[in-house]
Order: sequence, then C-alpha cells, then structure tokens
Amino acid sequence: MEDQLIATDYFDFNHPAIQSFSRQVTGNTAAEKAISMYYLVRDEIVYNPYTLQDGLPSLKASYCFQKNQAYCIPKAALMVALCRQHGIPARLGLADVINHLSTPALVEWLGTDYFALHGYAEIWLNQGWVKVTPVFDRALCEKFNVEPLEFDGKHDAILHSATKDGSKHMEYVKYHGCFDDMPIEFIRKTASEAYPKFADLFNQDRVSTQ
Repeated sequence: MEDQLIATDYFDFNHPAIQSFSRQVTGNTAAEKAISMYYLVRDEIVYNPYTLQDGLPSLKASYCFQKNQAYCIPKAALMVALCRQHGIPARLGLADVINHLSTPALVEWLGTDYFALHGYAEIWLNQGWVKVTPVFDRALCEKFNVEPLEFDGKHDAILHSATKDGSKHMEYVKYHGCFDDMPIEFIRKTASEAYPKFADLFNQDRVSTQ
C-alpha cells in the first residue's frame, strides 16, 4: 500500500501547517488516531463551499489552513494527508450527491442542485477500507438541525440521508471510486460539465508544491 502512504502535491503532509496541526492528534492505535484526526478535521476546519472559487490550489490539503475554511474535497484531502503521515493508508473518494438542505443562494451560485465531486476519505483500518466524511462541522449541523456525523473507527461514516425531524438531507447518487492522488484531469472534466460557470477555475497549470 505504498501509494496510499506517500505525500503528494495535494496530500502534502510535509507542509508546516499540517505538521503543526498533526501534533494535536491523540491515540495509540491506528483507529484511535483516525478518530482523533476525524474530529479535528471536521470541527477545526469550517465547511465553506464558496471556497471552491479559489480553483485548483483549493484542492490541496494544506489549503485548509489559509482561512481555516474549506469545502469537502480539501477537507477530505487533509484527512488523507494526516492518515498517511501517521502511517495509516488512505485515499480520496469522490461521489455525486444531492444535498436537500442546500440554501437557495448556494444553488443559485453553483447553477445546480446536483453536487458533483463530493469528497470523502477512505482509510485502511482493521484490515478493511472505511469511508469517513469529516466535512460538515458541528456548528453547521446544529444550524441545519442535522445530527453531527460521528466516527467510531470501525464503520463507514457517510452523510445522513435525513435530518433529526425526518426531512431529506443527503442523497448519494453516484460513486466515482477512490484515488491514490488528486485526479486533476477527472476533476477538470467533471467540474466543467457539472459547473460550466466555474470551468476555468480548474483549467490552469498543475498547482505548485510550494
């Protein structure tokens, strides 16, 4: 599983900000460390879908620390990077979803209520791959009456299909699979089709490692 343990331009766990953040990770076993990482990423990095406007650089794990805000892909990338730094194989997962709680302003901004390329992490624990989604922070969940997504180190943590009162929340439409590094060309193609008004954001040269 060497490819799921290395640092890359996007899973850049050697970045000073990630190194500093990583010192907050607690636990002795891989599962305990993964649980600690999950809650750190979920709640210390505020979910902000509008950071998508920063384009290709926003896909990097270290991007999360520019404003301590990020959307799902960089938050998932940060989870992947932290796991790899601590010797836990990890990779990025992408899926298309419909978020039934999306605000009208966000739908208007994106030009669609179909959210392509929702990011999550897949990590190797207890001899199997586990899906983890450290995306929606606790404060945001409370605002929208959604139970914060918990992770026990054993079972998949994917977003809830309903709110506390039974209203529809997250609908997974299509899984694209998992990737050992950020699939830039795939993201470019899919984002251009799903969000044509933002197509140019990801059509720039590969992001610097700096």
